[in-house]
Amino acid sequence: MKNTKLAWVALIALAWSCGPKPAEEATETEVVEEVVVPDNTLTEEERSEGWMLLFDGVDPSGWRAFNGDTFPDGWTVEDGALKALGKGGDIGGDIVFGPMEFEEFELVWEWKISPGGNSGVLYHVVEDPKYHAPYETGPEYQVIDQLGFPDPLEKWQSIGADYAMTEPDYEGAVKPAGEWNTSRIIFSEEGASYWLNGKKTVEFIPYSEEWTAARNSGKWNDFPDYAISKTGLISLQDHGAVTWFKNLKIRKL
Repeated sequence: MKNTKLAWVALIALAWSCGPKPAEEATETEVVEEVVVPDNTLTEEERSEGWMLLFDGVDPSGWRAFNGDTFPDGWTVEDGALKALGKGGDIGGDIVFGPMEFEEFELVWEWKISPGGNSGVLYHVVEDPKYHAPYETGPEYQVIDQLGFPDPLEKWQSIGADYAMTEPDYEGAVKPAGEWNTSRIIFSEEGASYWLNGKKTVEFIPYSEEWTAARNSGKWNDFPDYAISKTGLISLQDHGAVTWFKNLKIRKL
């Protein structure tokens, strides 16, 4: 009789373990899938917000040499990125997006650079035979191997700077050469800011007294037309280092 009772207890326990659980125990963990956006594409939301691509990852149409007519042989397309081959220097090698000019805008892109490299992204660039390089007219977001550059860097030369204008705060946002970074420029006359890997590196008020004082501090004495134009072309710099750019997108403000 004792064994029979034990058998029934075992059967009841087994049935309970296999039966439906109370509601609080039956709740499954909700899984949220991360949406991965392919490189060099826009989401529907971005399109509705006015974003446009400057490069589709395959065809460099629209990009050409500064003061030129064609895409230069110092650049190529590699794995969905515009790649500067490092053939440029202080003068020569830079490219511009020729189809349109931008005044107030938000620009986002990803980039990586070879060890010891130096490059930049410029805007409000003006083309004319009297100008030899985009930096003679256009402000620059400094792209550089901050950790491995072979020479000491002044703060105004450092990564994420408004080059020779506003010193950056880049602490905690710097990655080693060869790793992808995400950068952003937001430019309007009400206020401008540069960003590196989610961190704001500089902010300034264009054409303000403070900005004008930096403009006239001596660095640009040899380039009297620097930052005079309030509209112009977007430019990518080949300053003698292999550099990659992708996911270039912009919207007018």
